[in-house]
Amino acid sequence: MADELSLLCFDLPSHGKSGDWDGQGNVHDVATDMARSLLTEPMDIIGHSFGATIGLRLAVESPELVRSLTMIEPVYFAAALVDDPARVAAADRNSAGFNAAFDRGDRMEAARIFNTGWGDGNGWEQTPQKLRQYMADRIHYVPASQPFLRDDSAGLLAPGKFERASMPVLLLDGATSGDMTDAISTSLAKRLPDVTRSEIEGAGHMAPLTHPEAVAAQIRTFLARS
Repeated sequence: MADELSLLCFDLPSHGKSGDWDGQGNVHDVATDMARSLLTEPMDIIGHSFGATIGLRLAVESPELVRSLTMIEPVYFAAALVDDPARVAAADRNSAGFNAAFDRGDRMEAARIFNTGWGDGNGWEQTPQKLRQYMADRIHYVPASQPFLRDDSAGLLAPGKFERASMPVLLLDGATSGDMTDAISTSLAKRLPDVTRSEIEGAGHMAPLTHPEAVAAQIRTFLARS
């Protein structure tokens, strides 16, 4: 979409060219503040997975700066845990193994388990070693993000908060990611005032990487309409 839009991306702490996160404070707070500092006027926000939850938070906390919001497979478990905890528990098959590996310091095994649940479906053995190491080096992000993603540390679920996000919202699912992402999207869709829900059949959680043309087509249609 580079020929159609002016696109601005930022690297999360400890990712890309950003400095390492020092472990101080809430990593979601840090990442959201980084994104907020780039919003110089009302802008269209597109976010995937963890990034989608940053977009959601900006839409609720700073709606005057968000013209529209596209969320691709947001991992805001907190909403689904309120609405359908049994469904989340049934779908949350990898957490125990991940937690055990991380707690014993086996970051590579923790990354493997995480990738199995949230990767592109190609399998850990087909993932290049350099990328596996990159994931393992940053796997601390998963437990560090839980205070916001699962426990709603920012208080977005407080009464009246979601009503602030009145801009048009596209909620895009990969359609094969399982009951967990469907439960999250269902919870978010019932809370947001102006939401369009769509899916890319068979894409899975990593749709922006594995199905970029289909994702772009959905966003293009949404932005033209909104």
